Amino acid sequence: MSDSPRILARRDFIRLAAPAVPIALAACGWDGGKQLQPVFNKVIGVNNSLGEELLAVRHAQANPAQIARGQMPSYFVSEGMPMLSDPSKWALEVGGLVRKPTRFTPEMISALPHINYTVTHHCVEGWSVVKAWGGVPFATFAAMVEPMPGANYVQFDSFDDGYMNGWDIASAMHPQTILADAFEGKPITAAHGAPLRLYSPIKLGYKLTKYLTKVTFTDKKIGGYWEDRGYPWFGGL
Repeated sequence: MSDSPRILARRDFIRLAAPAVPIALAACGWDGGKQLQPVFNKVIGVNNSLGEELLAVRHAQANPAQIARGQMPSYFVSEGMPMLSDPSKWALEVGGLVRKPTRFTPEMISALPHINYTVTHHCVEGWSVVKAWGGVPFATFAAMVEPMPGANYVQFDSFDDGYMNGWDIASAMHPQTILADAFEGKPITAAHGAPLRLYSPIKLGYKLTKYLTKVTFTDKKIGGYWEDRGYPWFGGL
């Protein structure tokens, strides 16, 4: 198979879209009844497999958004909005299957090269909104900690009542995947994941872990808060 990106043919798009239909219905509150659960389970498996194999998802970049902006709601699973009592004491622990485990303080992260982009954010519940994000490419952190061979997955943990996600390494290393500390041109606030959150326009919103505390490179495929409740694991666009 060629390593170059390819354009999705119409039949590829249909193969991707078909599994997404029942998943979207379930996410919006319609479960189809217990008799359809085995069907949903099979569909989720197919959706995950397709997402992990398509090179177009690995290499394609989201284009800068050109449509009107809107409001982006806050989202968290804790009873109240997660907030640090002393942000100056927070640090991001990056470790696992790496040669140089590192504790990144806010000052260290602030000094790293940042990128900015304005893109359309997509939620699995069916809404989209255009917003500007800024942060450090995940690949920058990876280069500093030096993942070992076999580190094919990454686990992102948060202080939002145990919310977490597992990603494949290729998606994590995508050039638009960042650890974001800015939102709409300003330092990110607790409403959107401060002090640091995972962001990438190639993923649906539930994959973008907020309130980060730890990043772990691993050889194991990790689930996630919603993935363990039946949402597609790959969660790509």
